Amino acid sequence: MLYLIGLGLYDEQDISLKGVEALKKADVIYAEFYTSRLFQGSIKSLEYKLGVQINVLKREEVEEENIPLKEAQDKDVAFVCAGDPLIATTHTDLMIQARKRDIETTVIHSSSILTAAPGLAGLQAYKFGKVTTIPFTEENYFPHSPYLAIRKNLEEKLHSLVLLDIQAHRDRYMTANQGLEYLLQVEKKRDEGIITGDTLAVVVARAGSEEPVVRADIISKLVDEDFGGPLHCLIIPSDLHFMEAEALMVLGGAPERILRTPL
Repeated sequence: MLYLIGLGLYDEQDISLKGVEALKKADVIYAEFYTSRLFQGSIKSLEYKLGVQINVLKREEVEEENIPLKEAQDKDVAFVCAGDPLIATTHTDLMIQARKRDIETTVIHSSSILTAAPGLAGLQAYKFGKVTTIPFTEENYFPHSPYLAIRKNLEEKLHSLVLLDIQAHRDRYMTANQGLEYLLQVEKKRDEGIITGDTLAVVVARAGSEEPVVRADIISKLVDEDFGGPLHCLIIPSDLHFMEAEALMVLGGAPERILRTPL
């Protein structure tokens, strides 16, 4: 048996009761935190509370050495990760490979930023288009694909959820400010008028915590604000239903004029 278990968004207390029961039954427990991570609490705390041992794997141990799959041939293995377990393609591949090897699988879902961020902002989930991620850029690496995804969504009158790069092994997490700066830089290069200082954006910080931050305003005002510690994400809204506009005003401090005129 291979259990794929989501730990939720923020700390070790977000795991479901079903997930707890599976961890207690498993012969061995593995975790990965290179696709995402919990930002409060710790795996050590979860180990102590449940009386289990959790072995954290590196990317190559999951994707190349296939350690969870090899163990699951004759043991009950729990594989845990932050968020929902099937959001990352590497976890979906684990399930596919397990089925091919006739290994029984059980998925235990948990909260995901894909639903938490729209909900916190008061935006309607079914009005979102393609999700995109802004990567850390390098000297010879400055992709425009996130900008193009946002442009495509806006053309179809869909909101865009924009995730921000994490490099957990380096303890490096992109801030909303860096993400907004990136979009403005791409706009400067392309000059298409898609993302400007007057574009409405939403910042969601520390979703899943007791006091998440939601801020909505034009980019020129958001880009220099301090949103506190990670993790951050962005939303670029398209056309707003009046209830969505009111939600951004009440929940995110957006200017009242979004109810009346385009920003």
